[in-house]
Amino acid sequence: MHDLVIRNALIVDGSGAPAAHGDVAINGEHIAAVGGKLGAGKREINADGLMLAPGWVDVHTHYDGQATWDPYLTPSCWHGVTTAVMGNCGVGFAPVAPDKRDWLIGLMEGVEDIPGSALAEGIKWDWESFPEYLDALAKSPRALDLAAQVPHGAVRAYVMGERGANNEPANAEERAAMAAIVKAGIEAGAVGFTTSRTVLHRSIDGEVVPGTTADALELTSIARAMGEAGGAVFEVASDLAPEALELAWMDNVIDESGCKVTYACVQNNEDPAQWRRLLDHAERRGGGMYPQVAIRPPGVLMCLEGTHPFSGRPSYRALAHLPLAARVAEMRKREVREKILSEAGPRPARLLRLLFMEGKAMMSTIADYDRVYTLGNPPEYEPGPERSMSAIGARAGVSAEAAAYDHLLSDGGKAFLYAPLFNYAAGHYDDARTMMLHPNTVLGISDGGAHCGMICDASAPTYLLAHFVRDRSRGPRIGLEHAVHLQTRRTAELYGLRDRGLIAPGLRADLNLIDFNALALPLPAMVYDLPANGQRLIQRAHGYHSTVLRGQITFEDGVATGALPGQLVRGQQRAR
Repeated sequence: MHDLVIRNALIVDGSGAPAAHGDVAINGEHIAAVGGKLGAGKREINADGLMLAPGWVDVHTHYDGQATWDPYLTPSCWHGVTTAVMGNCGVGFAPVAPDKRDWLIGLMEGVEDIPGSALAEGIKWDWESFPEYLDALAKSPRALDLAAQVPHGAVRAYVMGERGANNEPANAEERAAMAAIVKAGIEAGAVGFTTSRTVLHRSIDGEVVPGTTADALELTSIARAMGEAGGAVFEVASDLAPEALELAWMDNVIDESGCKVTYACVQNNEDPAQWRRLLDHAERRGGGMYPQVAIRPPGVLMCLEGTHPFSGRPSYRALAHLPLAARVAEMRKREVREKILSEAGPRPARLLRLLFMEGKAMMSTIADYDRVYTLGNPPEYEPGPERSMSAIGARAGVSAEAAAYDHLLSDGGKAFLYAPLFNYAAGHYDDARTMMLHPNTVLGISDGGAHCGMICDASAPTYLLAHFVRDRSRGPRIGLEHAVHLQTRRTAELYGLRDRGLIAPGLRADLNLIDFNALALPLPAMVYDLPANGQRLIQRAHGYHSTVLRGQITFEDGVATGALPGQLVRGQQRAR
């Protein structure tokens, strides 16, 4: 008798093959059989009318701090993620000298917009080296599996102190020390190494992340050490400027170390065709380079409980301390509205950190109201031009800024403005879809656990199915089987996790049982549930019947069962 049998499911197995109806049997942590009608189970689920897919493997999260206090890693767990890879973009919390703990918190707060007070209260710091950090993570059960990467920023500061933090060039001895630390991290179970080379990423003090200007010799030295340790993924957050030089050192990393390279590939508004050149380069290489693309174009969410265009204006700041309902009531008064709208005021620092690039605003979200939209309820992430503040203001006979002000007051002050930062140059998702379907790309950049106050893209796996597969009306969709493959087997294989991402005998029983027709995203919400009452945006999901991890049901109808079979994933994994 099997431990668990899921019967009569529409099985979308993660390979990209056509879906088929049948049963799946589970024994222990693994799938025992897949077929038409299987033997009895100690527990059985009748999945008639439901879709069964592998658990989602999310390769770009920032749960490095949250993983030390939250066994559920919300919000990713609500969206069917069963394996999360963290430590991206060159930031993390190990290795760390005792006198650099607060500095690393400031680095993470600035780069990933995670409240520093929450990190300071939540992290217990029972490690110094990266292997000790992995050991600390391994002690805690959780609702999903977690894999970690070695962050360049922490390594550089640990080896070079202030010189490393200030991005001074490393000498030969320092390069060797950094390579040794990374090698030890890979040997202890890290699945990759990450670095940041974008001026968008800055500490809370405004300084760029350590490693941003590291020379090619430093990067290839680290990569060679990774290759000696058995290879891993080399993840990069880069401005790709100058483009040819950045691609050249990435090519050298692949050629000299055998490591895979993945980097954020997005469409920016200053060079909207760059992404095509980047994908062509990866295709010409023939392997080893995997541009990482977003399921949903990264976008800023602005609301009265967070940051918005009026946050820095003196008359608004005088009201900001009021509870939301009282603040909305004051802002509705004609004289208050007129005064706030008449003021110029500084842009909010949080928003500037997201928009700053090469000494100028990459996209002037506050001023360009043609590109600021109502999010609506249910949320619409592919809005047409008629939903822009400029269009709404024109229809109402008011300025676009006044339309934005009035919209923020709707729904009791809980309404959102939405501004896509990338992948929306043409005002639709056709280019984003092309990126996702390219044979050399991998899905990522969900940033689960990060950008707590202004971005909430951890729901991207759910959005891929609900929007791109089922609901999209402004352009071509994506086939169900291929969409599932993109965020299961494709992402798992990038990191060598060959024991998951497919529904096949002998592989891990990480599964999502989904009511495809009911799949939906509610409006995001601002909550204050981080340590020290830190705030963050969250977004739940509707339509997940069950999520299974290592053969145990962890969520039913979006509610945690209390089962915590999740473990730390150490290194690449083989199928049984």
